[in-house]
Amino acid sequence: MPRPVAAHPKALRIGNASGFYGDRFDAVREMLTGGPLDILTGDYLAELTMLILGRDRLKDPRLGYAKTFLKQLEDTLGLAHERGVKIVANAGGLNPAGLADAVRELADRLGVPVRVAHVEGDDLARRFPEALTANAYLGGAGITACLRAGADVVVTGRVTDAALVTGPAAAHFGWGPGDLDALAGAVVAGHVLECGTQATGGNYAFFSGHDVRRPGFPLAEIHADGSSVITKHPGTGGLVDVGTVTAQLLYETGGARYAGPEVTARLDTVRLEQDGPDRVRIHGVRGEAPPSTFKVGLGRLGGWRNEVVFVLTGLDIEAKARLVQGQLEEALGKHRPAEVRWELARTEATDADTEERASAYLRLVVRDPDAERVGRALSGAAIELALGSYPGFHVTAPPGKGAPYGVFEAAYVPADEVPHTAVLPDGERREVGVHPAGGAGRDAQPPSVPITEAEGQEPGVLPEPLPPGPRRAAPLGLIAGARSGDKGGSANVGVWARSDDAWRWLAHELTVDRFRALLPETAELPVVRHVLPNLRALNFVVEGILGEGVASQARFDPQAKALGEWLRSRYVDVPEAVLNPEAVL
Repeated sequence: MPRPVAAHPKALRIGNASGFYGDRFDAVREMLTGGPLDILTGDYLAELTMLILGRDRLKDPRLGYAKTFLKQLEDTLGLAHERGVKIVANAGGLNPAGLADAVRELADRLGVPVRVAHVEGDDLARRFPEALTANAYLGGAGITACLRAGADVVVTGRVTDAALVTGPAAAHFGWGPGDLDALAGAVVAGHVLECGTQATGGNYAFFSGHDVRRPGFPLAEIHADGSSVITKHPGTGGLVDVGTVTAQLLYETGGARYAGPEVTARLDTVRLEQDGPDRVRIHGVRGEAPPSTFKVGLGRLGGWRNEVVFVLTGLDIEAKARLVQGQLEEALGKHRPAEVRWELARTEATDADTEERASAYLRLVVRDPDAERVGRALSGAAIELALGSYPGFHVTAPPGKGAPYGVFEAAYVPADEVPHTAVLPDGERREVGVHPAGGAGRDAQPPSVPITEAEGQEPGVLPEPLPPGPRRAAPLGLIAGARSGDKGGSANVGVWARSDDAWRWLAHELTVDRFRALLPETAELPVVRHVLPNLRALNFVVEGILGEGVASQARFDPQAKALGEWLRSRYVDVPEAVLNPEAVL
């Protein structure tokens, strides 16, 4: 008989064991043995991952899912069953049905009597035949249906990251499509969990003074009203505080309205409170109707890419760079690739005590639809310069044949045109369709807050400025944290203040113009600033800085992971009262 997840007021403990395809392999076992859980989730998909899985599927149509997930279940599926923990993961990628079959075969071989279900409908390849992958971001309703039908393991294709939490929470508490505030609260909790240890001290701006060598994975205690407590298993590394949760909340987001298939969560209503050691309470989240359209991630092969990094050592760095650049450009001649980009990284030190510290790097990146133009034509031209160019000529590695690169694009289709199917443990196919609240969304809710053109800012409630006082130059990162990431070809940089007084200064100081001045790479790009007063945070969205997305590797840091740390390293004139918290304003 099915063992449905019944609606119940008890808090639901949902853990995470994967933030990306390739995350810590032992995390599933660590989460199952580290403390009590009801649901264990795993997020394996990203824009780049979908392209990788697409190439896998080209080689073998039976593939297209995250193979690591199966390997993790080899020695943990029985443990999860014994402890009554249900597993929900988007590891199905482009082939959730294939992964579900593989999990059943594994369970039969291990003798573990689990009921397996999967969710499908996200694959819109027939609608976008020119793309290698075309997948709509589904919500959690299919997961909810599978769990209510008694599934022990649910695998999905492309769903929103937060759906791994909203689906189980709706199944447990009996939420319906009208419970927008509760769903929004679960979306926020899901967003905190989705990147694993980034919520528990991983990649954290203020890591110093904390043991973050092996952070524990996060879990959320979800309550019936959608509020939650973010924590981790006792005795695990890392930390959970308001800062780590704020950092993850800002990661890869845009404005105050965080839209999803089931609800639009208002990030400007989120309130965080420390609830004890390694416990942060999230509450007050308000929800609005979801949009009337679903986002579709499109991945395609963009062409061929290659790169050469020339090492320039000692004196006359810029003259050496000009010499080899001119030589190579001339050698390429009529075979010049469609896109050629040079970048000189002045990493050398004056009077350096090692050769490496005396060296700078000149990076050449080329792209072209023709593999030959980025392969043999480039490698031949570069190698022929070995004995006839600048003194000390060498490269970090010989140029190879080149490799294909991917391009990510987003499209939007009407929600009622996207199938959403729960394939239950007994094989029944149940269409969950669009939530009744959907379709009212984008038209019924008030339009997004208008952007002030001159400032590129969504108006928000700004604090009272600090009174005038002495200032001194200091790195912004002394008083503010940051986390940055990619969203297609754009990037976001979330910046938050650590104190009320720092917020009073930051909110007025870090304008769009100041942001562009501190990060000159953004000077000619559209930048929008979003104000989130409850988090004492500003979120900057930089459009187009990543070209055609992470897979195209358009810049030195293709996912903009360190853009925020670059901002924190820049010097600004900071009020001494903010740098010295003991001062009285």
